[in-house]
Amino acid sequence: MNVDGTPVTGDPAPGQCLRTWLRELGNTSVKKGCDAGDCGACSVLVDGRPVHSCVHPAVRAVGREVTTVRGLGTPEEPGPVQQRFLDAQGFQCGFCTAGYVVTASALAEPDGTVAREDLEATFKGNLCRCTGYRSIRDALAGKTNVSPCGGGRAFGRSTPAPAARRVVTGWEDYTLDLPLDGVLHLALLTSPHAHARVVRIDTARAAALPGVRLVLTHRDVPDVLYSTGRHASRLDDPDDTRMLDDVVRFCGQRVAAVVAESVAVAEHAVALLEVEYDVLPAVHDPEESRRPGSPLVHGEKSATRSRISEPARNVVAQTHGEVGDVAAGLASAAHRVSGTWRTGRVTHAALETHGARGWLDEDGRLVVRSSTQVPFLVRDELAHVLGLERDRVRVVTGRVGGGFGGKQEMVVEDLVALAVLRTGEPVQLELTREQQFTMVPGRHPMRVEVELGADADGVLTAMRLDVLSDTGAYGNHGPGVLFHGCHESVALYRCANKRLDAEAVYTHNVPSGAFRGYGLGQVVFAIESALDELAREVGLSPAEVRRRNVVRPGDDFVVNGAPDTDLVFGSYGLDQCLDLAEEALARGDGDPAPEGWLVGEGLAAAMIATIPPRGHHADATVACEPDGTVSIGVGTAEFGNGTATVHVQLVAEELGLDPARVRLHAGDTDAAAYDTGAYGSTGSVVAGSAVLAAARDLRRRLAAGEPPDADGRVVGRGEHHGSPRSVAFNVHGVRVALDPATGELRILRSVQAVDAGVVINPEQLRGQVEGGVAQGIGSALFEEVRLADGEVTTRSFRNYRVPQMGDLPETEVRYADTHDALGPHGAKSMSEAPYNPVAPAIANAVRDALGARPHELPMSRDRLWRLARNARSSTRSPQEDP
Repeated sequence: MNVDGTPVTGDPAPGQCLRTWLRELGNTSVKKGCDAGDCGACSVLVDGRPVHSCVHPAVRAVGREVTTVRGLGTPEEPGPVQQRFLDAQGFQCGFCTAGYVVTASALAEPDGTVAREDLEATFKGNLCRCTGYRSIRDALAGKTNVSPCGGGRAFGRSTPAPAARRVVTGWEDYTLDLPLDGVLHLALLTSPHAHARVVRIDTARAAALPGVRLVLTHRDVPDVLYSTGRHASRLDDPDDTRMLDDVVRFCGQRVAAVVAESVAVAEHAVALLEVEYDVLPAVHDPEESRRPGSPLVHGEKSATRSRISEPARNVVAQTHGEVGDVAAGLASAAHRVSGTWRTGRVTHAALETHGARGWLDEDGRLVVRSSTQVPFLVRDELAHVLGLERDRVRVVTGRVGGGFGGKQEMVVEDLVALAVLRTGEPVQLELTREQQFTMVPGRHPMRVEVELGADADGVLTAMRLDVLSDTGAYGNHGPGVLFHGCHESVALYRCANKRLDAEAVYTHNVPSGAFRGYGLGQVVFAIESALDELAREVGLSPAEVRRRNVVRPGDDFVVNGAPDTDLVFGSYGLDQCLDLAEEALARGDGDPAPEGWLVGEGLAAAMIATIPPRGHHADATVACEPDGTVSIGVGTAEFGNGTATVHVQLVAEELGLDPARVRLHAGDTDAAAYDTGAYGSTGSVVAGSAVLAAARDLRRRLAAGEPPDADGRVVGRGEHHGSPRSVAFNVHGVRVALDPATGELRILRSVQAVDAGVVINPEQLRGQVEGGVAQGIGSALFEEVRLADGEVTTRSFRNYRVPQMGDLPETEVRYADTHDALGPHGAKSMSEAPYNPVAPAIANAVRDALGARPHELPMSRDRLWRLARNARSSTRSPQEDP
């Protein structure tokens, strides 16, 4: 075959797909997102026709012309379609971009635009998790959203991402885009049982298979308890996990690992492992889990040593407390509302699966290249688990293909690192899409009871919450998600009488973890739904009931105890956000509703701290290099969050440079002294503040005439300690149309008003908001990981509905005019915040349309149909009731 115009010879393996064959030939622009023909990340042209190479047999490409994204242009000379994606900034993490560019190239006009009325159907085989599709639509239409700033001001402009040219042409390296020569591959045996003891593992047949280099069971790994969840302090998460355990606690848990010379041999060897299990009783219902007599998930562990709240009750974390007198506040209320809301299990669906490759460098130091958001935290925990000094471990990232909190976990790096140490050779593990669903932590399912009381004017007199979170078989992020999810959602409202009872419990389900919003999306859904119901009782508009009750500058942030003094108003834009969203909905424009459909409007608000609590630190350097360029050294990773662009803009602005003269070295534990990591939207406000401080330090050193060091560099240094913390606000508004006969829902208008402080990069910020809204719509209407007796049954994108281009409206993004006293140049973080108010805004609009309130997510079509049917039944007169 010819690949990108170059003849290629060789024989694919029997049954080999074109994707793996192309990657073996070195064309790593062809990505793996699903290996099932669902996502389009692997798209290539075969004789000019776009195909998903993961389901296209390699043998069918023999004798044909195969074109990948690299055959369409180069970073120096992008092709017409690539230039359109560059001009529109039609990507965020960029993992899906090669597939979009290839597919579009088969349909494009000579100028690179794609003009089709059936655009949504045409691209239904290409998924994007980051953008919300608007910027991709803009690219296909030939719109220009970004422009290089040249020598002018860099701050406040829509400058392109530093890696943009390499991303759109397929030359940017992601985690495993490295040569495969000499690399061993690791495969996993996972448990078929939700709870069982491993009685016997016979590894003889597997170990004897030619090409197998290492077999690992629970007998072969360090007996060290740790957590896969990563935070600045490892004490934030319970030590309840072993690398491989003789007790399995969920279907899909790792039981053994095989390292071999190829993926095929490793998987064959896994099939030869013989395991005998003693199946144990399991509990899957979080309500049942904490009742006396339920099977214990970690009952044998020490509450003190493992930091588990009550192992004998399956409670990993809890908080109970009250301010004021809630009973009295409810008794005095003129209006009272209450209800119970439930949110489902959701997966991050980042198109790049978890993966890592490890090796020993020339000094014998362990190096792990990982798809992680937190390289320093992974380094520190690897050193802890493996008994190594921290300086003997280096963790580095390439560009990461999406994160959303899911890559704030250490789920592959530990076994890869151990295998490297045992074999002395490079070892790689790349999870399949099915393993992502069955092994990797997702969003915590929650049950939230809310009771509100208010006086005749709609001012809150009491707020009571009871929250139950299913952390699954392991407690990674369980405490943090519980406390954070309750904190800002409750602290948003002024109320003299508040009570919060919240518990995170173990079950024998797949573990839960960090997910965009970190628990706020689940609790906000309940509180904002209840507040909307209260507004109806009182006779107030959704915006007005919030105006009367939200916190304002001068108020304390109170939940169920002493005020939070670390959290401050660096600026305040919630009042503007409420006005902007209300005004946008009042305009009445947007898509028309089909005849006979019910129409409703909804609005919801959310607050989020701009930095996580209990420590977040970043160090950075900015150096003037001998060649006249300026380099940035910072630890935070780029996974579509845009930190790379922000850091370059901050330095270019401070030093008066063209951003093209600024080079970035990031996502590497050798790049900086320390960085807690890119989570909690801290890439701009913590790492960005450290970068800005380093740039200012460099400017002072240059102005003072400091001579270069031995390497010919003048280096500025900066740091940020993550405290005090400011708050950001989001208000989302929607107008929906609902067909009561089928349950189909369409979003006619979507608007989000955000308080992001000073806008560093308008196009990038708009994209972050749109992406958060898109993910919010997905988990509100479509997405749900389903379990049957603890076994995950949604194992592919084929039956887990990631929103496609045709599922999402264009969201109008409005900005409050604020300047934050704590953020760099007045900016606030805004990566995860847009997600939180979306589901309750849609639920409130459904309530407005139907007259009946949804209490469960996702609001799937069947659930909305039942809700509409029950609403009609309840309003029928006896004579009308059949």
